Amino acid sequence: MSARSFKIGSVPVGLDQPLFLMAGPCVIEDLDNCLEIAEHLVKVSQSTGVPSIFKASFDKANRSSLTSFRGPGLDKGLEILNTVREKTGLAVMTDVHETAQAEPVGSVIDCLQIPAFLCRQTDLLKACANTGKPVSVKKGQFLSPQEMANVVDKLKASGNDQIMLTERGTFFGYNRLVNDMTAIAIMKTLGCPVIFDATHSTQQPGGLGTTSAGSPDMAPLLARAAVAAGANGLFLEVHPRPAEARSDAACVLPLDRLETVVAQCKHIFDILR
Repeated sequence: MSARSFKIGSVPVGLDQPLFLMAGPCVIEDLDNCLEIAEHLVKVSQSTGVPSIFKASFDKANRSSLTSFRGPGLDKGLEILNTVREKTGLAVMTDVHETAQAEPVGSVIDCLQIPAFLCRQTDLLKACANTGKPVSVKKGQFLSPQEMANVVDKLKASGNDQIMLTERGTFFGYNRLVNDMTAIAIMKTLGCPVIFDATHSTQQPGGLGTTSAGSPDMAPLLARAAVAAGANGLFLEVHPRPAEARSDAACVLPLDRLETVVAQCKHIFDILR
């Protein structure tokens, strides 16, 4: 592979690599739920030719309410993610919120993700980079795409150039996000593949008071637009029963819609290539 490319598990990632998918529930609910979703991802990959990476958080430290479900915690969460990989063969990834989590997470999973609100936290970036694993950083809703150059510099200075940047919308007043599709092209000039987070881009942060609102019906439209704008990969939070999802229920994509969305985006990607 080229110097700008690397692998997450067996999935090639890079500016010149095929389209790939990161998907899963917002938070780890239990092993059965994760396996149900992961096994569906395997089928979607087989039918569309788009390789998948399973993503779920062991702890959602930035929930709107103190009483919201956060997940099973570090130890149990990593155990579940490892089981998902063993049973399905999928690479796995998860969020890291604190520097102390980076080393144990990096010893188990295939890719670390830094949440948007934490994308400027230097110590967290360094800790994740030091694991030697690929790092995906979500662009803060408060940052311009050009400012992500500083994030890339911090990671590279820490000895890690396996970097992905994720576009997930920009604040537009209160409780609203908008997407500037030119951000994808701008961040690609930093030499990193760019992922588009289609479901979080429909989120209305805090829109329901103690939880976030969302418009998941808009996620397929945004995903298609992002691939047309040059996105290298897609990020979609999915759930077989969205109304029962214990995090981001208002914006997760129904699992049975995933295959159609991925197939459409693969077609657009192939036309551009």
